[in-house]
Amino acid sequence: MLRGLVHVLAWALATSAAVTLSWWGVHTVMAGTAYDPPRALPITAGGATAKGTGAPLTSSTERPEASASPRDTPAPSPKPTPPKPAATRPGPSLTATAPSPSAPSSSRVKSYDTAGGRAVFDLGQTSAALVSATPGAGWSMQVFKTETWIRVEFSSGADRVSVFCTWHDGPPRVEIVNY
Repeated sequence: MLRGLVHVLAWALATSAAVTLSWWGVHTVMAGTAYDPPRALPITAGGATAKGTGAPLTSSTERPEASASPRDTPAPSPKPTPPKPAATRPGPSLTATAPSPSAPSSSRVKSYDTAGGRAVFDLGQTSAALVSATPGAGWSMQVFKTETWIRVEFSSGADRVSVFCTWHDGPPRVEIVNY
């Protein structure tokens, strides 16, 4: 009886150690990847405002108009969604978007809609960070990161759409490639 109890205790300790070691290894590898929870902007009861300034947040696709007070700012008009590209493409096509050199702040959040989904980046003056990436219906997604670029790849069957954000030789810039 005592011998069986010792075996069960040894098995329980070995299993606990193995599970703990496995969890720690996976947690260490996955830290800092796209699987981290996305950062969200705070929303207040009176509308979204920049933290500590009282100024309203603006859409990532529109520039705010200069006004005397935040109440004078007109509501942004809804933008039509861009047309989806055809499912068959003869070859890769390239769309490039460079950040504005006259950006007043040190970073800005910008969204890029593609046929495969949406990628949102926080573009600083010398680097960038992925805020979120959401695949469209029927599409899957993979994220690749290094110290000087981020690639978000959306795929569905033979179709591929990659959103590249690079900053290795200057300010961050985003390119969208359809395969």
